Amino acid sequence: MRRPTAINKYAVAAFLTLFCSAVTAHSETTGLERYFAELADPDYPGWARAQSDIERAWSRSGSPAMDLLLKRGTEALDAGDLDAAIEHLTALTDHAPDFPEGWNARATAFFVAGRYGPALSDIAQTLRLEPRHWGALNGLGMILDDMEQPERALAAYRASFALNPHQQDVKDAIDMLEKALAGVAL
Repeated sequence: MRRPTAINKYAVAAFLTLFCSAVTAHSETTGLERYFAELADPDYPGWARAQSDIERAWSRSGSPAMDLLLKRGTEALDAGDLDAAIEHLTALTDHAPDFPEGWNARATAFFVAGRYGPALSDIAQTLRLEPRHWGALNGLGMILDDMEQPERALAAYRASFALNPHQQDVKDAIDMLEKALAGVAL
């Protein structure tokens, strides 16, 4: 893993200040409270439907043109064309700055491209607009873990898992970090 540079440490500190205020903000997404409650219940049998309903709502900007930019950006990302993905998703965030999924998708593209600073910035914007975005919190955990900030990564993963306890990859990351941190404490 790469060692964080001084600039990265300051960027993370600034981001975490924004992150802490984002978590206490209210979501712009309305009408999904029941689905979030169902999803957060680890024993609820209809959790997959609740997750799907939330993700479907998140993917709709309210504009067919903006939805097309999201689709093109995610298709380019899936195809490995990071430059095209970032270009489409930047157009989306420019034209629909209040659409959380545009920011989250671009954060993913930046993360895959290894551009952690812009990814962190886009995650912060995603969480300002939708503090319950478990995918953005998972991404935050991945970046912080990669930047060798395990305590902060663990906090982000735990926040993601609290919203959606059906994420096996997040559960595995939490378990791994808890074991690693317990070993450090010994």
